[in-house]
Amino acid sequence: MFFLRIVSVTLFIIVASEAKALNKNSNTCSEILGNELIEEIRSYENVKNQILEYVLNGDFKRKTYDELAKFVDKFGARPSGTEVLEKSIDYMIELSREEGLNDIITEDVVVPHWERGEERLTMLEPRIKNIEILGLGRSVSTPPEGITAEVVVFNNFDILEEAAEDLVKGKIVLYDPIFTTYGETVKMRTQGAAKAAAKGAVASLVRSIAPFSINTPHTGSQYYSDDVEKIPTGAISLEDADLIRRMYDRGEKVILNIQMSSTYDTQMSRNTLIDLKGSEDPEKLVIVSGHIDSWDVGQGAMDDGGGLFISWAAPVILKRLNLIPRRTVRAIFWTAEELGLVGAYAYEEAHKDELDKINFIMESDEGTFAPLGLAVGGNEKTRCIVGEVLKLFESINASTLVESDSPGSDIAIFTGNGIPGASLHNDNEKYFWFHHTEGDTMNVEDPDELDLGAAFWTAVAYIIADLSIDIPR
Repeated sequence: MFFLRIVSVTLFIIVASEAKALNKNSNTCSEILGNELIEEIRSYENVKNQILEYVLNGDFKRKTYDELAKFVDKFGARPSGTEVLEKSIDYMIELSREEGLNDIITEDVVVPHWERGEERLTMLEPRIKNIEILGLGRSVSTPPEGITAEVVVFNNFDILEEAAEDLVKGKIVLYDPIFTTYGETVKMRTQGAAKAAAKGAVASLVRSIAPFSINTPHTGSQYYSDDVEKIPTGAISLEDADLIRRMYDRGEKVILNIQMSSTYDTQMSRNTLIDLKGSEDPEKLVIVSGHIDSWDVGQGAMDDGGGLFISWAAPVILKRLNLIPRRTVRAIFWTAEELGLVGAYAYEEAHKDELDKINFIMESDEGTFAPLGLAVGGNEKTRCIVGEVLKLFESINASTLVESDSPGSDIAIFTGNGIPGASLHNDNEKYFWFHHTEGDTMNVEDPDELDLGAAFWTAVAYIIADLSIDIPR
């Protein structure tokens, strides 16, 4: 049940990045908000400018990039359940204390620990070729000698379901969907192994869920079903998937040998909560967040080091500027996001009796490229309030409001229960080029765009945390 729950949330939340920009009728919002609230929001122009000036041209210029680079260079990848992840959490706590932030809490979370071993994929027929492979999260191992079998290729589940059982039984299923949107295409990765096993396949592969590749496989989570055998599963590059498809369509028999090993257990990790206490209503929270774990490939600089560090920067910048809002600004560093939003679910359970204290929740987990605005989940008044706040950021081209039923990944758990929230909407056209690959390194990050993101993130959090009214449910 736990894994099924995660699957449904994972597939649901991804729609956020594909929502259409909201063109809210300004007259309607004027009627909903009233002149007094609109003028109050506009009165934050000066404090917004103060934050932007400090980050873009003042003492905090390049600070977000430099601290992220030191962090990424020191720890590299930070997979769920590993010692390096726990050391990286300790590092962020100490870094926050050095900035005078001492209201820090960690909350224990039992997390999955899946560790990839040796992986090898070899085409044996119609010619011998080594193929790059990345096992998918929680994949089981093959026998030591591997699995050798013929390949059958499908580009969607409907065609697989219609296929005769003897076409699939004993074969390796390759899914080769052409990337349209992440939300539409990723189900081939998350559900592929279970659906192939139900038809008798001995292993499954998926064309990486990405629009671009330089022979680089993209890993990611997948979820087994309890009622079918768990079969080894991995991702291959766009180039190799297309090669196999061409051979298959010509009627050539393609035979592969897959060798994969892995281990799986559970370990203890922590969510990290860093508070800048509010001056009037400290029990009420405006949350900024990103996840601290990453996949075991690349360095987790983009996914989600950038989101982690702009969320770390928000209370740091406000404290440095002595800007203490009415409500508490809480930075949360989620643990074990990549293997199923585990930290977010644990936080929801631990704080279930005080979720009504969350005034607004924000998350950055689709890159920290140049900010364009926010993807917002909430009722019409919420969207009008946030839309009015975003008008303050027209000077940095970050005034777009995207309407979403489910913004973010970790925070979808909360917005799905009526808590208003938003994810960073940014110029991330190339995000899925590097997502879950060895290419997720500091080379993807730009110091000026990180400065813009940190300044925008901080100023929005401050304004919402300081408004005279709560954001409505």
